[in-house]
Order: sequence, then C-alpha cells, then structure tokens
Amino acid sequence: MSMLEVKGVTQRFGNLVAVSDVSMAVEKGELRALIGPNGAGKTTFFNLISGFFRPTEGQIFLEGRDITLMPPHARVRLGMARTFQVTEIFPELTVRQNLRSPVELALGLRLRPWISSADNARVKDRVQELLEMGRLEAHADRLTGELSHGDQRATEIMMALALEPRILLLDEPTAGMGSHETYSTAMLIRRLHRQQALTIVLVEHDMRVIFNLADRITVLAEGKVLDEGTPDEIAASEVVQMAYLGKAA
Repeated sequence: MSMLEVKGVTQRFGNLVAVSDVSMAVEKGELRALIGPNGAGKTTFFNLISGFFRPTEGQIFLEGRDITLMPPHARVRLGMARTFQVTEIFPELTVRQNLRSPVELALGLRLRPWISSADNARVKDRVQELLEMGRLEAHADRLTGELSHGDQRATEIMMALALEPRILLLDEPTAGMGSHETYSTAMLIRRLHRQQALTIVLVEHDMRVIFNLADRITVLAEGKVLDEGTPDEIAASEVVQMAYLGKAA
C-alpha cells in the first residue's frame, strides 16, 4: 500500500484547467520531488494533496484511506503536515515558543487551561529534541523574526515535524536562499528523511537540491504529468529537457 496515492485528479477554476488528470503514487519512506516550469500546476497540486482545494475530479488516498473531501486539519490528524512557499512562523515568539505550540497540539494538550508537571516535562523534552534535530539550539531563546531566512525556514520545518507526521509536504523550502542556506536546508531535509524514516514530497526549483535528495521525480507541465522516474532517468529525458530546461540532449 502506498503512503500517498493520487488518482486522476483534475482541478478547474472556471474555464482554466490548472491540473489535468494527474496520478501519482508515493511509497512509504520515499522522498518524491515535484518539478516543472512556472505555471505547471505544482502549487495547485500541493493544495489538492493537503486539502486546501477539493479536486473537480479524481481521488486522493493516504495509506489506503480516501481523504479527497477531508479538510486540512483532518489530514493533519491522519499524519500529514506541510510547509508553504512563504515561511509561516510567529516572528514575535522565540524559536522555543514556536515549537512548543505544535508539540502541545500533538500531545493533545493545546486547549487545556493548565497541564501537569509531568506533561510539561514531556513538552519540554520534545521541544529540546526538535531544537537539536533542527540544529537550532543556539537560537532557542531568540525571537524567530530576528533569525536569518534559513533559520526561520528550519524553524518552520521543525514546527511541521512537531505534529509527528508520517508524510511531510515541503513547498519550495529553499526559495529565496543563498548557497550556504540552501545547503543547510537540504542537509536538514536529508537528515529528517533518513533518521526519521519520513515520507517527503518536495516542490523545489533548485535542481541541485532535487537531484541530490530525491528518490524519484515527477515532472509537471501545463497541469499534466510529463514524465516520472529516478533523478538519472529525468536528467536523461529529452522531453523534460525540452519542456523544463529548454533544450534537448
């Protein structure tokens, strides 16, 4: 059984067909990259997977369960988490405070007026674990809004991980970064994939990141699947080079 299976999904906005009859299966523990030219339908497809849009046609399954009509929060409860193109953090809170909120949610403590000392210790331990995993210990008590873009993005990724997902959706995690931050973020994603045995679906424009991280790559063009395969197969694909890179081999 695949971790994520998309069957014949189409998304129309009036007369505009943003995604057309797209199917994709992502296996447990896989790191799948989604690439394509601007306007290929990548973000729309991501919004369909995560529940922000309901498809006009088709079905979406998470570990065999039909989640096509489920809202985003219900998908989170089933083990799905995502980040966005624009970093979603609380800049006026410290990194530790940003992480504490989703940890409490994952532990079922978020709406309690008070928590026991034992539960508080559990929260603190989990927050510390996430700080270390994201290599954010040195910034733990700094306001997140004061951090570099790369550290803010690392905080957002760890906030998503705090929800204890089995599948993590990352929407352009290195967007707007320089070379050093891009490398650090790519290494964080690699660590999470390998050490946490996470299934990851990644939308990314930086081909260096894609070809160094992905197990398999799905290429979208004009809302349709153009090609799919390993990094070596996609790098050698003439149709991909023509549509995405603008040249043939």
